[in-house]
Amino acid sequence: MSEVTTRIEVARGEATRHLSTAELEAGLRALPPPPKDAGRLALIVRRPVKDAREVLPRARLSPEAGLPGDNWSHKPAPDPTAQLTVMQTGVAELIANGQSLALFGDNLFVDLDLSVANLPIGSRLRVGGAVVEVTPMPHDGCSKFNARFGNDALRFVNTKPTRHLNLRGIYWRVVEAGEIEIGSPVQVLSRPTPAA
Repeated sequence: MSEVTTRIEVARGEATRHLSTAELEAGLRALPPPPKDAGRLALIVRRPVKDAREVLPRARLSPEAGLPGDNWSHKPAPDPTAQLTVMQTGVAELIANGQSLALFGDNLFVDLDLSVANLPIGSRLRVGGAVVEVTPMPHDGCSKFNARFGNDALRFVNTKPTRHLNLRGIYWRVVEAGEIEIGSPVQVLSRPTPAA
């Protein structure tokens, strides 16, 4: 695999690629169900500075740095519950509608069901050689998301009827350091036991 890092400058999405709510809903219904227990890592993206993205072939995740070189670790007091942003690949491809997935600003894109039912807060997963945990931080669309993918897409990911699906994604924190690369397996290790 190439060691080349692809750098992408982003600001706004292409308005001609923004999908309507009806198109997004139809596209979501047409997606195959994502795997629940074992999937794969499709993309690794580092955000070195505002509005810049670096697509990496591999990286080493750590509890201290998250994804090394990402702007998360440059903050004065980085919040461990917001260490890694994660999105389901199929949903991201639907919303991007041909644009680069790096435009989202998420770190990891995975082929795995990220819904609340499948990955409740506290679930642990192995990604390549690293272990991560789902955090309670909500991952919502914002004004940047709106500028890149349109108002319909923003409503689509934040709407109450589908909010439990985590279409905008979720946050992970790194529990055990390890190497990851595009194509790495993603395996659910544990899920919290529901309170009786």
